[in-house]
Amino acid sequence: MGAHLVRRYLGDPSVEPDPQRMPTFPADYGFPERKPREMVATQQEMIDAQLKLQQRDYCAHYLIRLLKCKRDSFPNFLACKHERHDWEYCEHLDYVMRMKEYERERRLLLRKKRREKKEAEAARGQGQGEVAPEVAL
Repeated sequence: MGAHLVRRYLGDPSVEPDPQRMPTFPADYGFPERKPREMVATQQEMIDAQLKLQQRDYCAHYLIRLLKCKRDSFPNFLACKHERHDWEYCEHLDYVMRMKEYERERRLLLRKKRREKKEAEAARGQGQGEVAPEVAL
């Protein structure tokens, strides 16, 4: 759970993305057919359902259905198992998606740093260049 914190303080912080900030690379970088995620629940629906700010995520439409089911079948709290499962599964998938995005950002930062280092070495003439066959022997 805190692996990114350990890598951030013990490793190189320049290649560790900040989880609180937006990604620095475009979302479709390497995936031209990738579509951006869209909210299903509108802002007005979330306000009407009185959702807290922490609950207004990509799974808010499932949470709205769950709260409505709880309200409609009040004494029978077990009647909303399916809605609860849908919401929790959506939250899990959202978590997995965020972790994949974090790892993608980290790997792209490492790649960028490797390429910059390789270009700097090539500019100084210390990189892996062509070696003449008589010199190599």
